[in-house]
Amino acid sequence: MTAPTPYASATEPRARFRDLLAAEWIKLWSLRSTYWVLGGGALTVVGINVNSARSNAVRLTDRPELPPGPGPDSAYQFDPLSTAFVDPAWQLLMVVAGAVGALAVSGEYASGLIRTTFAAVPDRRAVMMAKAAVVGAVVLVLGAVVSAASFGATQAVLREHGGLSAGDPGALRAVFASALLAPLCALVGMALGAVVRHTAGTVVAVVGVLLLLPALFVGETYRWVAEIGNAMPLAAWEALVRNPGRAHPPETYPVTAAEAWGVFAAWSFVSVALALGAVGRRDL
Repeated sequence: MTAPTPYASATEPRARFRDLLAAEWIKLWSLRSTYWVLGGGALTVVGINVNSARSNAVRLTDRPELPPGPGPDSAYQFDPLSTAFVDPAWQLLMVVAGAVGALAVSGEYASGLIRTTFAAVPDRRAVMMAKAAVVGAVVLVLGAVVSAASFGATQAVLREHGGLSAGDPGALRAVFASALLAPLCALVGMALGAVVRHTAGTVVAVVGVLLLLPALFVGETYRWVAEIGNAMPLAAWEALVRNPGRAHPPETYPVTAAEAWGVFAAWSFVSVALALGAVGRRDL
């Protein structure tokens, strides 16, 4: 009888969390589409904001008799801060970030790689935590770069028309909120990817939850409708990038800065919990 070799009796070491982080990093950056989606999305968002600033600068130059700022004689109710955070541009960033988070999960299910991953690492929740950490960190850097570049470039274009600096009221809050909006949407995308598990269906769900769902809860006729709308990431972000030094139309149910930060935190926590629960309780 042959004695067993040391290799036959050896136990496979448990994967360390840093090993899972390294594996998720390789998965994310091994896809060429990651570079194109993140890079193209960043350039597009900054470009839309800069074009908005340039258009406003041209208008203000053509009408020098109209001072910038709020009031009946103001030029287009102009607010320099709003040019750095144009709604369509940042809604595009929300979709980009959400899609990257969604594909990080649904792509593995669609390709069947998730079976290999969970066979190698049975601790599914640890895998998802590593995935959330890597995707969240990458998209946070994306959001920070886009936010800072948008603010800096637009205010440079508007330097002769009331352009702001980082020390002006509301400026840093808007920059930080816009930077954090990206990883929030990526976590929402991951949660939807873990639930839907279909690439096209997940991307549609991302657009629906982040952009279309808030449109259903607009208005101030009913308080409960307004409160649900205020609990959406888009409404919270709009509240945080609003210039506190400018006059705004009165709102019956306004969103305070503290409430908006709470919405950011709640959506992030619930998204991670939903992703962990979905992969832990559902079969492949």
